[in-house]
Amino acid sequence: MTPKEINQLVAQIETHIECWKQFNHFIAVARAKKFGAADDNHFLEIKSIIVQELELIFATIEVPSPTREEVHALIGNAPTLRSLSEMSEGGLRNLESQWHKIYIGWHAILGQLKVKQRAEAGKSFWRKK
Repeated sequence: MTPKEINQLVAQIETHIECWKQFNHFIAVARAKKFGAADDNHFLEIKSIIVQELELIFATIEVPSPTREEVHALIGNAPTLRSLSEMSEGGLRNLESQWHKIYIGWHAILGQLKVKQRAEAGKSFWRKK
C-alpha cells in the first residue's frame, strides 16, 4: 500500500468512526424518547453511510474485527429510533455493548494504520537525504 493510499484509508476510517459516534448519540436520543421524524431520517442516513463505508473499507483492506456480520447485526437490531425507544433498558445496554466493541475495533485498526503511516513517513524522510 502506498503512503497516499494509507493516508486516504486513515481519513476514511476516521470519518467512519465519526459516524459510529453519531450512531451512539442516536441510541441516547432514543433512550430519552426525544426525537422527531427528522432525527429518524438522519439516523437512517447515518446507518446507510456506515454500511457503505464498511464495504469500501473491506474492499481496500482485510479487517479481522469488527466483522461485516457484527456490524450488520448491530445495524439490523436498530431499525428506527422508535424501535430503539421501545427497547428495554437491558436491550439498550446490550446494543451499547455491541456498539462499543465495534467502536474499539475500528480504533485498533486506525492505530495499526497510523503505525504504517508513520513508518512510511520515516522511510520517505530517510530516502530524501
